[in-house]
Amino acid sequence: MKTKALVRSAMLACALSMPLLTPLAAHATTLVYEPVNPNFGGNPLNGVNLLNEANAQNKYKDPSLADYGTSGQSTLDQFNTQLQQAILSRVASSISSSIVGTDGTLHPGTINTGNFSIAITQVTGGNLQVTTTDKTTGASTTFIVGNGQ
Repeated sequence: MKTKALVRSAMLACALSMPLLTPLAAHATTLVYEPVNPNFGGNPLNGVNLLNEANAQNKYKDPSLADYGTSGQSTLDQFNTQLQQAILSRVASSISSSIVGTDGTLHPGTINTGNFSIAITQVTGGNLQVTTTDKTTGASTTFIVGNGQ
């Protein structure tokens, strides 16, 4: 008897909860895909956030970038490296001033330093070929520049 009363009351509750005369209206709109990534047409302001998320997930660390190449060097070694670069820069500057004339043009010839030989030769079209050779290894690099004539 109690189960029949419970079933009847449950059915009555379901019937009363349903609308009697008017059905529920359903509204639909068109779904529009909007990309997140700015590379594919998304908002450009998302770029910084996406890059930060990618960097946070990146487990790879480039060993050549560790401490900007100074890992394992003492402060004295770093100072000596910087001093050597400064001296080489001044030597290169004095060499270039000796091969560049007062009018700004290069003059053909050869300059020898302790470890390097720099040969400047005339090539076609008024251009000059600069060849730098390492005397200890024999390695060389070559480039061509316009003489400005």
